[in-house]
Amino acid sequence: MATEADIMRVEGLTMAHGERIIQQGLDFAVRRGEILAIMGGSGCGKSTLLRHMIGLQMPAAGCIRLEGEDLNDADERVRRRLRRRLGVMFQAGALWSSMSVGENLMFALRESLRDDDGRLRQRQRIDDEALALQARFRLALVGLDGSFERLPAELSGGMRKRAAIARALCADAPLLFLDEPSAGLDPLASARLDALILQLRDRLGTTVVLVTHELDSLFAVADRALFLDARQRTMTALDNPHHLREHGPDEVRAFLRRDRSDSR
Repeated sequence: MATEADIMRVEGLTMAHGERIIQQGLDFAVRRGEILAIMGGSGCGKSTLLRHMIGLQMPAAGCIRLEGEDLNDADERVRRRLRRRLGVMFQAGALWSSMSVGENLMFALRESLRDDDGRLRQRQRIDDEALALQARFRLALVGLDGSFERLPAELSGGMRKRAAIARALCADAPLLFLDEPSAGLDPLASARLDALILQLRDRLGTTVVLVTHELDSLFAVADRALFLDARQRTMTALDNPHHLREHGPDEVRAFLRRDRSDSR
């Protein structure tokens, strides 16, 4: 049952590609102010679940409620309003390569000013100088001061991840989704990104849902972890990852106790 502490609720969710079931019977809540990690072996449906939770894919069955409203059953105006409550960082960053980092953020800021019909709200129209100031502020939040004029290709992998998070913050959304934020990063860059995620939660009150297979990041940031089992095609555990490592189901304990080098 949904409570005031829940910002999102996944209810009886089945995900499928055509006739093939990927996951079924998913039922869980995302609590306000928490960091929830989605974990599991390769091909279990982690990123697919994230795409369902942000409304990019339709469930085969079940529903996803954001602040009590069905994300998929609503009309387009309501869906636009609900999507503005979500910030998303995709695995590859998805920054426009032809734009500078600052221009990427300014584009996102302009999009965040549209109303439920997709039109730019008259009262919200601001000039490029004001947009640039807001973009620089968000870059400073993620430790990228001085990167406004640089192209994405000029950034390191860790910096591109931070820039993508900064762009996701442009909507001032209370719920942030991160798809494999530490993938491909060296241990130092990954640890810095983990620290940033914790800062977003602790300083801004942002709720974070992240997909990860990186054990170090999982134990460093997650308040709870949801385990998707590829063989059973359903969720088999949901709890604090440290507790799951000691007391979870056998396959979950094995997953969380595997050699750290196997997760990279």
